Amino acid sequence: MIISKAKPFEDILKMLEGSSRVFVVGCNDCAALCQTGGEEQVKEMAARLTAAGKTVTGSVIPDAGCHVLDVKRVFRGVKDQLADAEVLLVMSCGVGTQAAGEAVGGEKRAVPANETLFHGESQRFGHFAQRCLQCADCRLGETGNICPMIRCAKGLMNGPCGGVVNGKCEVDREQDCGWYLIYQALKQFGRLDLMKQIMAPRDWSKGQPTVVLERKPGGAA
Repeated sequence: MIISKAKPFEDILKMLEGSSRVFVVGCNDCAALCQTGGEEQVKEMAARLTAAGKTVTGSVIPDAGCHVLDVKRVFRGVKDQLADAEVLLVMSCGVGTQAAGEAVGGEKRAVPANETLFHGESQRFGHFAQRCLQCADCRLGETGNICPMIRCAKGLMNGPCGGVVNGKCEVDREQDCGWYLIYQALKQFGRLDLMKQIMAPRDWSKGQPTVVLERKPGGAA
């Protein structure tokens, strides 16, 4: 899931300068779980905007703010409210903000209410951990299901640096060394032989802006 945090309200008002009529867009997926764009947060934002002298023409909460077709479907039910607005305030991730702008054909400005932090896992309510850099060159099968790009503070791909002490990272002695965790995982799996392999540099060219997945009959990619 995409982890986000709310921008300071004064920063939001600054982005909205020159626009008095605002339509608010939430997200019932990642942002709702992060408490940055669910129903309660959208209602609170509308109230704060009204108190700040803005006119909130309406609001919607798509199932997934990053799904352009879903956002377009929801927008079709609030055409008049959208038409009455000068700007969209999007309480989603950066992708959701762009999706909302695309869903109105680029005719209205869409501004973000949130800061997009990282792609991570939900450990428990309100607690998230970064686990994926979305590099499009995944090596988890070689590193015991632990990403060295994230879990190693230096992003090292072939073993730890010389600063590890008692399994702790030299950058932050409170944090486990990523490669210590990888070693322990591979040991548990009986695959320490993988530690002897030299991994090639990552191919960053694989991370293209647009990826099209072709599906074969039966749903297989």
